[in-house]
Amino acid sequence: MSLLDRPEAQELLENASVGSQTVRGCADHLTRFLARYLPLFGRVEQRQHARLAVEGRLGGLERKTTEPMAREANVPRRGLQRFVGAGQWDDEAVMAELRRQVVEELGDANGVLIIDPSSFPKKGNESCGVQRQWCGRLGKTDNCQVGVFLSYAAAKGHAPLDRCLYLPKSWAKDRKRCKKCYVPDRVKYQAKWRIALDLLRRSQAVPHAWVTADDEFGRVAEFRQALRKKGEAYVLDVPCNTLVRDLNEPVRRRGRKGRRKPPFRRVDAWLKRQPDNRWKDFEIRAGTKGPLRAKAIRAHVQTRTKGRVGPEECLLVIRTLEATPRTYYTLAWSAATRPTAEIVRAHSDRHRVEETLQEGKGEVGLAHYEVRSWTGWHHHMTLCFLALLFLVLERLRLGKKNTGHHGLPGAGDLHGTTASPPTDLCRNCPESERSPAA
Repeated sequence: MSLLDRPEAQELLENASVGSQTVRGCADHLTRFLARYLPLFGRVEQRQHARLAVEGRLGGLERKTTEPMAREANVPRRGLQRFVGAGQWDDEAVMAELRRQVVEELGDANGVLIIDPSSFPKKGNESCGVQRQWCGRLGKTDNCQVGVFLSYAAAKGHAPLDRCLYLPKSWAKDRKRCKKCYVPDRVKYQAKWRIALDLLRRSQAVPHAWVTADDEFGRVAEFRQALRKKGEAYVLDVPCNTLVRDLNEPVRRRGRKGRRKPPFRRVDAWLKRQPDNRWKDFEIRAGTKGPLRAKAIRAHVQTRTKGRVGPEECLLVIRTLEATPRTYYTLAWSAATRPTAEIVRAHSDRHRVEETLQEGKGEVGLAHYEVRSWTGWHHHMTLCFLALLFLVLERLRLGKKNTGHHGLPGAGDLHGTTASPPTDLCRNCPESERSPAA
């Protein structure tokens, strides 16, 4: 019996078959999809270039930069390059319209807003914002650009919402260099967590129940404080060396001075003190081989950062149920009490942003760009987001699950990607001792 004769293979082949009517329908749907956005491009030639740029990103080109796209469409290269790299069109207006369509098509009161940085390796030092910095794609410090991205996860699927190029301090201080790359005068240095707050503000109208992010953002006490002031419920990863005080731990008497509060401990050290019966099992969602599950421990804690004690937050330690389990340390907060199962599910949706970025880099050429300016970077990302949203809507129309991967069940299904921190260690917390999270 050959591999293709097996029932599973036949089912995959049946699901993979695409008829001519479907292909023609996709072309018609793309025309209708773009009709919503083309009026935002002021001139006729801009609208033509916008259509060509989105179509090219949805095509079969191996490298989806402007030159091969122009060659395939048999149009002059220079005009398309100018349109993407320095075109006088308002990409923020396009992004605002994209968010409105995401709300119409995917809007869900239980949706999750997901923040994530993504890096793009670059050679040389002329591209806007490029310098030696942590490059997640390479897993080391190297020459790269870094963008902060905001995505949306809901019951129907996940889609991009916003993006902003991170401008390091060395760039922000060098106004001559910024001027050469057309960085607007209003743009100053902002830490990534402040950029994330701006992205969240622009997406405030998107219905959601939670904000999630990895430990690069969760470790910042000011970021968590800003979310609480806005009334935003959050579940954020934190490093394993975060200092916490368990408010449910019995206090000890201290002579005449009364009771002594529990001490602050590293969260991984706190976890080792917990009995096995504190772990509770939770179902995340349906998987290809049955329900996907994880277990978690919940506690009410205070954190200490730079000598300052924070307000009460919920510590949730989540462990995947795999042959090699992975542990995530998270801090959660909500104005109203939320069940642990809901927080665990919200955390599992955080990894949808990685799916979105992987799809962007693999399907529409998110990392395929040769622009060097601030304007060009944002124009490129905007056009890629349009192409990505179209793919999301086509999957919904064809009844395909918007998973973005076809891996085996397990970590990939539970967290949306096989790229993960080492077991029991966050990526920002190596084995060696480090100072408490900032």
